[in-house]
Amino acid sequence: MLKHIKRPLVVLALAFFCYLAAQGTGIGLFGHLAAILLVLLLGTYLWAWLNLGGIQVQREISTQRAQVGELARERITLINNWPIGKLWIELLDYSDLPLHNPGYVAHLPARERRRWFVRTPCTMRGKFRLGPATLSSGDPFGLFRLERQIPGSSEILVYPRTIALPGFRLPVAELPGGQSVRSRTHQVTPNVSTIRDYLPGDGMNRIHWRSTARTGQLMVKEFELDPTADVYVVLDMQERVQVQPAMQPGGAGMRRPADRQLESTEEYSVQAAASVARHLLDQGRPVGLVAWGQQREVIPAEREIRQLGKILTALAELRAYGSTSLAEVLAAEGARFGRNCTLVVITAGLDERWVSSLQHLLYRGVRAMAIIVDPESFGGWRTTAAIEVRLAELRVPTFIYRAGDDLAHVVIQRAAA
Repeated sequence: MLKHIKRPLVVLALAFFCYLAAQGTGIGLFGHLAAILLVLLLGTYLWAWLNLGGIQVQREISTQRAQVGELARERITLINNWPIGKLWIELLDYSDLPLHNPGYVAHLPARERRRWFVRTPCTMRGKFRLGPATLSSGDPFGLFRLERQIPGSSEILVYPRTIALPGFRLPVAELPGGQSVRSRTHQVTPNVSTIRDYLPGDGMNRIHWRSTARTGQLMVKEFELDPTADVYVVLDMQERVQVQPAMQPGGAGMRRPADRQLESTEEYSVQAAASVARHLLDQGRPVGLVAWGQQREVIPAEREIRQLGKILTALAELRAYGSTSLAEVLAAEGARFGRNCTLVVITAGLDERWVSSLQHLLYRGVRAMAIIVDPESFGGWRTTAAIEVRLAELRVPTFIYRAGDDLAHVVIQRAAA
């Protein structure tokens, strides 16, 4: 703020010295200079104040959901409601979305508006704030610079990037079928159990047109639950096992979104979890999520259309601030994993105790796959050799995901091996 008042103080001091000179010497010129300087101060302040009056700011975002790699689009409009033109208006924004810079300097004629579009590449997952903003303006002489706060903000949720995994397969030999459940369900599944008369409230997508044409009255299909085994993505979000170069010092609760690195085991793990979940849901598999980060996040396995949105929303805000080890998570959530369940474990942890916990689940008939995010490739000091041997002894298919790797390529290489 000092730089904003330095020049007015200089002019005020000059006016004061001119006034003293006029009183001491009796020369009228100094008195006139003092009056001119005071009028200049008042006039320029009034000019700067009028520049900020009657300005309205409108902000519109095209969507409140985006994904890493997409563009967040925002339209900003400055409206001059006064019959006085504005020489220059600057918009300063305080959004926390990385790379978001909608700052703008505009000249606004009377009763006119200026509109521009801001396209920000989404480079980091999370929930971000757009706004508030500040309007700034001044006078032609640069003596005053006034600001006016524009309250109000909106939020945008950025999902993690997902990668197509055409080579990712859950081996058929490792997937026992579930028991056929001969009960009615409100869900539309591939398994039709019977045909019945139409009742009010039945959806049009349930009508069996062949039976309707044959009987002359509306007939609808009854479905049974698909016996396919559930799949759970188990994501290790323990803080201690993550490797994040150039991490800011301090406690986890003090970190800001900008402190997180895109090249870290945390971000690679989340990207792998999102990609696997999307791939399996596209195949019609019931998929759930288990992750203990800053909070316990458990999403039961389902195959409905909204399931991918639920998982991506959870992953967008999930942070590796957890204190619970993967071994303890597997033990605590073990009752959730039935005999016909398959686990896709994603971790950067090399502690073999989680393999022992997984082994107990395997004895109960649970099947598993593992994606190991190699911490050594991110600057860690331990290798994955020992954990690979243990998983191989248990016949658990394992993918090693290293810094700079393309996950789709990793999957294809593992499938070809």
